[in-house]
Amino acid sequence: MMERIALFIDGANVYAAAKRLGWNFDHRKILEYFRGYGTLHNAFYYTAVPLPLDDKQKRFIDALTYMGYTVRTRPLRESTDEHGDTHRRASLDIEIVTDLLTTEGRFDTAVLLTGDGDFERPVEVLRARGKRVVVASIPEMTSYELRNAADEYVDLGTIREHVERPGYRLPSEQRSADNRPYYVTAPLMENDER
Repeated sequence: MMERIALFIDGANVYAAAKRLGWNFDHRKILEYFRGYGTLHNAFYYTAVPLPLDDKQKRFIDALTYMGYTVRTRPLRESTDEHGDTHRRASLDIEIVTDLLTTEGRFDTAVLLTGDGDFERPVEVLRARGKRVVVASIPEMTSYELRNAADEYVDLGTIREHVERPGYRLPSEQRSADNRPYYVTAPLMENDER
């Protein structure tokens, strides 16, 4: 019997990893690569979106849906700090954990594309319930605790030939009419450049 796989992609983490690596991911190739682990049950993609939704972002979400992803979105919220700097943030951690735990009866292995240490405890819960968990990210963006909690760790940099979208400019290099980057998927990690 083939292993049932479910894929959970933290869009903010994958976006930040692409920026660090200097190349972009092909989300169709990501599906195909991890489908090699068994029978793909479902693939979730979590992303923050600016409001109003611009055409490029809508096309990106539509493309993911067409590829077979279940896309979960949250609106970006803007806030200004005491220095007058504006930050846009949205957290989809609750959505990811909810889907991990409510769909666990439908998969044997969860593949989680994130390095966020906040997922350590949900990963431990899944493993205690007999599920296998694979974490995929890049080492410098993966918490030690999350990596330790998983059954397997995949360094996305080592599978570049299988998941890269060659010749495609990073979303951060593309700008909308009001100079906002396209495909903004979430806040920067604490150690990312602002």
